[in-house]
Amino acid sequence: MTESYLLILGDREAIAWVLGEQRMAFPRTARAEIERLTVGDELLIYATRGAFGNPTRDRGRVIGRAVVRSEVAALEQPVKFGEREFPRGCDLEVEALAPWGSGVELRPLVERLEAFPDTKSWSVRLRRPLLHLPQGDAELIGDALGPLAGALADNLGGYRARAGLTAPSKRSSDVTA
Repeated sequence: MTESYLLILGDREAIAWVLGEQRMAFPRTARAEIERLTVGDELLIYATRGAFGNPTRDRGRVIGRAVVRSEVAALEQPVKFGEREFPRGCDLEVEALAPWGSGVELRPLVERLEAFPDTKSWSVRLRRPLLHLPQGDAELIGDALGPLAGALADNLGGYRARAGLTAPSKRSSDVTA
């Protein structure tokens, strides 16, 4: 049985890399949800409000939907963003992506989501790479995302531009941002 997760990304360069490479890289820390991730699991891609440098203006949004296409495994070469290394990863297939600046704002949905039992400190649960979503939560978010999202190829450019990337994405396991 497949599971659904919120894939939490807090850096614009990492977002552009994940979307462009259709891969995810995970930090060294042991997290149970990363170990449970399996082929076929659904990832609802969440960009934090601080991901694009202006948390007072920007809102945390679910911007896309992906499916896990390989097991999480050690990478031959860790992926690097700034000073951080991400030594494990998996392949994804990004099936839908909202245009830059749109997506499903999470805050208005929090009181309806089981994944956030404490609505006063809900954002604390977003300080990890993955958050397991009960099926009802995944359906609610997915239904809201559906009309906003289009094809990856149509919308990737906006995220790459925000990350300051202009060259086409190339699939590699060693990216230094």
